[in-house]
Amino acid sequence: MSASALACGRFRLDLSQPLVMGILNVTPDSFSDGGSYTDVSGALARAEQMVAQGADIIDIGGESTRPGALEVSVQQELDRVMPVLEKLLSLQVPISVDTRKCEVMRAVLAAGADMVNDVGALEDEGALAVVAASRAAVCLMHKQGNPDVMQAEPHYVDVVAEVGDYLLERASLAESAGIGRERIMIDPGFGFGKTLEHNIQLLQKLANLAERGFPVLAGLSRKSMLGAITGNSVDSRQFESVAAALLAIQRGAVVVRVHDVKPTKDAIKIMEKIGL
Repeated sequence: MSASALACGRFRLDLSQPLVMGILNVTPDSFSDGGSYTDVSGALARAEQMVAQGADIIDIGGESTRPGALEVSVQQELDRVMPVLEKLLSLQVPISVDTRKCEVMRAVLAAGADMVNDVGALEDEGALAVVAASRAAVCLMHKQGNPDVMQAEPHYVDVVAEVGDYLLERASLAESAGIGRERIMIDPGFGFGKTLEHNIQLLQKLANLAERGFPVLAGLSRKSMLGAITGNSVDSRQFESVAAALLAIQRGAVVVRVHDVKPTKDAIKIMEKIGL
C-alpha cells in the first residue's frame, strides 16, 4: 500500500483523493508552453490562475527536458526560477521545483520550496544529501538517457519491470540517505527514453508501480505519445491529456502533472461522483 499522505515542506498532502500538479515552465523552449511565462509577472498570474482553478501543487521548471533539449547552466536555471519561486511562496499551495541539478536544489530549498521534482531521481552528486537536509518532498522519475539523446533508440527487455525496479532502488537510496518514506513519490517518466509502445505498456500496467509502496505521479499532459495516437498537434491535445490523466488515476496515480488544470479537475470530479 502507498502512503496516505505526503509530507511536503510546509504542507501535508492528503493522498486519499487525486491531486493535480499545475505545470509552470519559465523556459523559452519547453515543448508546449515554452516562452509563455518567462517574465515574473506573467508566471505569477499563470500560477494564481491555476490555483484558482484548483491546482493542488505548482511545479516550476527552469530547464526544458523535452526530447532533444540541451542542458542549461546552474546560473541560467536559477536566474529563471528564483524570482518566480520567491513570489509563488505566498500562494497557499505547495511549490515544487522541477530540476535535476544539486546546486539548484540547494538554492530553491533554502528559499522555501516544498518539493523537488527530479527527472534524474537525485542521481546528481550531492543531491540525496541536499534533499535529506530539508523538509521537502521529492519526486523520483525514471528516464533512459539524457534529454538530448533519450529518444534516439530507447530499449528495454521488460519496460514495466525495469522502470519499477529502478524507482524502488532510487527510493531505497533516498531513504538510506535520510529522506523519510513519507516524503517520497515516484514517476515512471512517460516519454523520457520510451517509445510509444513502452509508454502504452507503462500506462496499461501503472497499477504494478502503484503497488510497490510509494505514491505515483503521472505526467502525460500534451505529450507526443498522445499526438502519435490522435494525430493532434501539441497545442490541440487537451482532450486526450484529460483522458490520459483519468486513465492514470484509475490505475493508481495519486498526482497528475498537467497544463490544463480546470478541465482535469472537472473530469476528476465527474469520475469521483460516478465511481472509478
